[in-house]
Amino acid sequence: MEENTYIHADAESVRMIEEKMPPQEEMQDLAEFFKVFGDATRLKILYVLLCSEMCVYDIAAILGMSQSAISHQLRVLKQMDLVKNRREGKTIFYALADSHIVAILSQGLDHIEE
Repeated sequence: MEENTYIHADAESVRMIEEKMPPQEEMQDLAEFFKVFGDATRLKILYVLLCSEMCVYDIAAILGMSQSAISHQLRVLKQMDLVKNRREGKTIFYALADSHIVAILSQGLDHIEE
């Protein structure tokens, strides 16, 4: 096995990094997770749902967008487990999946406002 040579990194730092680095598959999943936050429409939907559980019709009206556009983005958010839904009669209501989403949005906003 070929030994790596580092200019400034000491062996202990390199060992700690190698121990803490998630496996490649997890890193890929994490990259996909953060890609979802790279779309302003999806972020707007998440902020709407931060305030209240809502149906597609109401989200579309609040954001001034079509129901089909909102449905498409909700599908992406649901696939990534960022939103959950429940049915009440013929209406489906959407909400944030858990408190982690609130923390991610809050910390992201805190970071850009610094």
